[in-house]
Amino acid sequence: MSASAPVRAGGRMTPRSSHGLRRHVRALAGGVLLLMGALLLPLSLAAIRARAELTETDGYVAAVAPLAGNAAVQEAVVDDVTDAVMAHVRLDGLLKAVPRAERPAVRRHFTRGIRQFVEKQVRQVVTGRGFRTVWNGVHRTAHRTLDGRLAASGRSPVTLDLTPVVERVKQQLSHNGMGLDLLRRVPRAGVEIVLFKAPDVPRIRAVYEVVRTGALLLPPAAALCLTGGLLLARRRRRALIWAGLGCAAAAGLLAAALALVRSRTLDALPAMVSRPAAGAYADALTGPLRTGVWLVIGAGTLTAALAAAGPPAVRALRARRSAARARS
Repeated sequence: MSASAPVRAGGRMTPRSSHGLRRHVRALAGGVLLLMGALLLPLSLAAIRARAELTETDGYVAAVAPLAGNAAVQEAVVDDVTDAVMAHVRLDGLLKAVPRAERPAVRRHFTRGIRQFVEKQVRQVVTGRGFRTVWNGVHRTAHRTLDGRLAASGRSPVTLDLTPVVERVKQQLSHNGMGLDLLRRVPRAGVEIVLFKAPDVPRIRAVYEVVRTGALLLPPAAALCLTGGLLLARRRRRALIWAGLGCAAAAGLLAAALALVRSRTLDALPAMVSRPAAGAYADALTGPLRTGVWLVIGAGTLTAALAAAGPPAVRALRARRSAARARS
């Protein structure tokens, strides 16, 4: 057997074959690190954004503030507030003078008229210029409540209190005896939308702990994996191409997952919940994340394209070599 053979007679590897094995292991480790980094990068974006949504009240309010002018959201608020007010309207005293046989028809007539009246007043408030301030205050209070529930250990529900809207309607009807009497019947805390029911709070708290930990650990882990993978790669330009494409592909999968979760969540909502309004909420809360995902897709694709094209010096050297071969 010649001196350059990969294995000696005793079965031991030569220095040349051992060096080749180390290069193979190094390349494999680099590939694994690049794959892990590409997968962790979009997950890091999702964890950071989710942590911001759950912990930063100002950021959350800024995200939902434009919804105050969304037609679907306004209509949902009008319906919810009107339903809450109508739940406290009692016509029994008014119907005592009406013959018993005629009471159902008269009740329907009065109920329809009163509902139209209340709905009109609520819509004027919701579409008015001062509604954005009320809207932001309602969501600021709700987010602070959520933040407190996540930090505590109880099981109290998290609600969106729309009573400030009723207070605005009361101010608008301060000179209308009928309207003021109707709205006086609504309890101070009687117009609320339940965001998280009491049994769901511990589960949300567990998700919050995972998100908070992920937002701290995933970004540096992704950066270390990508950097380590590029340093271990023997052909770094090729590794950079695959790293860019991998990050873009992983971000694309996250975009598809967000769209799927949005669709299935809206399909699972109760019939009483407005789908357009819920969709507007989902888009407002995930908008920054979707923007970040598309930035990663664009940056990864651009990185791969630039790495594939190579630096100008490499292209010039290849051109000179090709010209030299052609002359020879």
